Amino acid sequence: MPAFLPFELPCARIKLRFITEMDLPALYRLMSDPGAMRYGSSSAWTSIQQAEESLATILAGYTKGDYLRLAIEIDGAMNGFVTLRAFDKQNLRCEIGYMLARPHWGKGYMQEALPAMIDYAFNTLGLNRIEADVAPRNEPSARLLERLHFRKEGLLRQRWIVNGEVCDSDIFGLLKSDWQAAR
Repeated sequence: MPAFLPFELPCARIKLRFITEMDLPALYRLMSDPGAMRYGSSSAWTSIQQAEESLATILAGYTKGDYLRLAIEIDGAMNGFVTLRAFDKQNLRCEIGYMLARPHWGKGYMQEALPAMIDYAFNTLGLNRIEADVAPRNEPSARLLERLHFRKEGLLRQRWIVNGEVCDSDIFGLLKSDWQAAR
């Protein structure tokens, strides 16, 4: 993929935008919340250095065009993100991930953020397939994906070990043709 140049995706109540160094405290706050991280593929962060390393990965991903994380801005502050990663150029697919600060759960913000990013992936990047990896216990995330026309395609057993706990993964997929047919 070519380098990602700064852009924004406006939504009704939120804005998706590039992450900058100014977002470092918000990124750390989000990823250091054990409750928000309980379904993640890593433990909650314990040091600001982890946020600094993540920010370096995000910025390098913009330059290389292989990792796109956009901040979910609510009321002028970063309170979550949506990520496209693991791009497969030959097969026109990638993985999507997302996270939202707990005070904003249940308010429909992800139902605004994900369609904007999905549209970008299919219409601007020319992808054909988007995949999501969800902890089977994370029923709200699975329901969200299903509302957005993702299909549960399988289970990967014992895929992650987080805080010593072995976790499975439900794999969801969305095809461009399914997305277009549902719109």
